[in-house]
Amino acid sequence: MIPVHPVKEPKTFDEAVRKPGNEWLKKNPCAKRPTPLWKPFTSVLADGYRNRCGYAAMLDPTGGTIDHFLSYKNRPDLSYEWDNYRFASSTLNSSKLNADYAVLDPLEVREGWFKIILPSLQLIATDAIPRAFKAKAEYTIKRLHLRDGERIIRWRQSWYEMYLKGHLDIEGLREVAPLIADAVERDGISAHREAAL
Repeated sequence: MIPVHPVKEPKTFDEAVRKPGNEWLKKNPCAKRPTPLWKPFTSVLADGYRNRCGYAAMLDPTGGTIDHFLSYKNRPDLSYEWDNYRFASSTLNSSKLNADYAVLDPLEVREGWFKIILPSLQLIATDAIPRAFKAKAEYTIKRLHLRDGERIIRWRQSWYEMYLKGHLDIEGLREVAPLIADAVERDGISAHREAAL
């Protein structure tokens, strides 16, 4: 995870989503899932996150989805609130399920809280995380399989290999996978790669 910033609510969101959504909630108090009025705004949120998943901190080639940080199950009243939305990989959003209060909010993350270890591409929490967030950070890594889940490792590996093969320079890698770029620079791999190309 890397720091992300709140994305400004689109001007048309209130009329297109919040008002009709809240009306829908009143008429459907027992519905299992909310009607996805927010979907047309996915690209706005994705642009604000630079198309990187808020949890994986990598470009999501599948397009990603809107994650209700506080879920419909726990907080149905926030289903149509822009401030409750985070941009996330569909896979990680599914892993999160309803663990709302136990998972670290991408908006809480600060620089240096997480790093990638090479060559394993595993993600670890660093000592820079304040004590108040440490348990949440560790739980998030475990719950979302961010440390060494097979899918996330393969995802990281695809960006890392593109860099090693010369298809991405360090700035390109930083754009799609900033934590991997940090690891490459920290471990001096960029100098070895340049010499090999």
